[in-house]
Amino acid sequence: MIVRFAKENELTKINELRKQLHEIHTEGKPEVFKSGFPDELRDHIYTIWNDPEQEIVVADCDGSICGFVVLNHILKPETPYMYERDYLDIDEFCVDKAYRRQNVATKMISFIKDYARDQGFGRIELNMWEFNCEALDFYEAVGFHTYRRYMEMDL
Repeated sequence: MIVRFAKENELTKINELRKQLHEIHTEGKPEVFKSGFPDELRDHIYTIWNDPEQEIVVADCDGSICGFVVLNHILKPETPYMYERDYLDIDEFCVDKAYRRQNVATKMISFIKDYARDQGFGRIELNMWEFNCEALDFYEAVGFHTYRRYMEMDL
């Protein structure tokens, strides 16, 4: 398996994985996420691809894309109450169902850490949905920790 930056001709396969990821979200939080994978969601991959502040990383398993990550450079300017924040954000992260628990995700995280260091980032951030216990366990196992929490109250 090789982890590398995506090629434009791989965006269709990446969208297949994005659909898997979207299904996880719609099953876990159906009151928030709409079911299906409409054209707007499918076409969003081209917006990501054309954004100079974003990168798409893939895991290539013998010529098949078995995982992907969307990275986003975030620069938040200083405000009266916060210092400037410049970091790498993991916006989307998915491993194909058929390749889970085979170190694909761990290798992608290792690639991302090396890339972040090479680019001079001091931190990597991500947000995730609390229902996704497997993802939480994985992220904690590779070194992520919670520093902020969103909470809700149903009425």
